[in-house]
Amino acid sequence: DLFSITIFPGELYAVACSPTDPVLVATGGGDDKGFLWKIGHADWASELQGHTDSVSSLAFSHDGQLLASGGFDGLVKVWDTSGNLKSTLEGPGGGIEWIRWHPKGHLILAGSEDCTVWMWNADNGSCLNVFSGHGASVTCGDFTPDGKTICTGSEDATLRIWNPRSGESIHVVRGYPYHTEGLTCLSISSDSTFAVTGSKDGSVHVVNITTGKVGDTYDHITKVQYISWFCMFELSLC
Repeated sequence: DLFSITIFPGELYAVACSPTDPVLVATGGGDDKGFLWKIGHADWASELQGHTDSVSSLAFSHDGQLLASGGFDGLVKVWDTSGNLKSTLEGPGGGIEWIRWHPKGHLILAGSEDCTVWMWNADNGSCLNVFSGHGASVTCGDFTPDGKTICTGSEDATLRIWNPRSGESIHVVRGYPYHTEGLTCLSISSDSTFAVTGSKDGSVHVVNITTGKVGDTYDHITKVQYISWFCMFELSLC
């Protein structure tokens, strides 16, 4: 039954669905644990142990082979799809806000409350780069779909566009006519050309990733309009 309900004790902070197994799901929450489970298979579950604070983010690699979990303990852990721990990635001095995988390989990108973004090789656990420059918690970010660029947004109301190899900040988008409050979310167009960002100030902006220029702006939209518009954009990327 694909329409079953699973109840977990405590708050849930993260959910991720496998891109290759239609019933495999990962969840994480305030009990410092994660779980792998299968929709419609109540007798199958694997507990992900090892975090010492809430599991705040989860993401499957694009090939579906690995799962990454991030916690408020500042750790990223890498698991296989049976729930076996492959490696623990350390470095950030604050909680993990989000995790993303490179679209073409086993590279992990994670934003932290300590104003930094970290990139690791998930296969050997090595740190490849640390992106420093934001002035507050890095609340959202991702690789572009072509894998050549990184975009990150922060509580400092800026969008930064990075070279993943050199760690150089190519563009810093801030000030008028951009957001006046912290960024909360971003999404990137399928052709790796534009980033769409949302903010606590209630506006949505479209930014040209190549030039760093702010394009269209959507101001004073209602919460319902914002959610509908952003979901439509996400669906267009699929």
